[in-house]
Amino acid sequence: MSGMHKFGISPLRHGHILNIIDQNHTITMYAINSQIKNQEYNKLQVNKLVKTGVLEILNISLEKGAIFPEHISPTDAQLIVLEGEIIFHINGKSYPIKEQQHFSFPKEVPHWVSAEENSKFLIIR
Repeated sequence: MSGMHKFGISPLRHGHILNIIDQNHTITMYAINSQIKNQEYNKLQVNKLVKTGVLEILNISLEKGAIFPEHISPTDAQLIVLEGEIIFHINGKSYPIKEQQHFSFPKEVPHWVSAEENSKFLIIR
């Protein structure tokens, strides 16, 4: 690490923050977060990973047989299944989405999700 003087690691609830101070005393902060890994399968769990003025990322875990009740998204959204298999229900159709698959859906259209097995997925909107 050329030009680096020191670094520090601070614990977080689900990860760590790494602060690096360079030779110009500039602090660069990187966050390592294990919230996705640590989120349990207990019916429906929804946690915000990131929220900015232009982006929101939700981490969702859904226990096998559980349902994320009907709702709408305020913006167009992307869904990425990290683990398991879900069925996404929208406009009277059902779409099975498996681990490592991506699904796009429009804003303001009612939809709901059911879990075929313990599942974790991200919503990016």
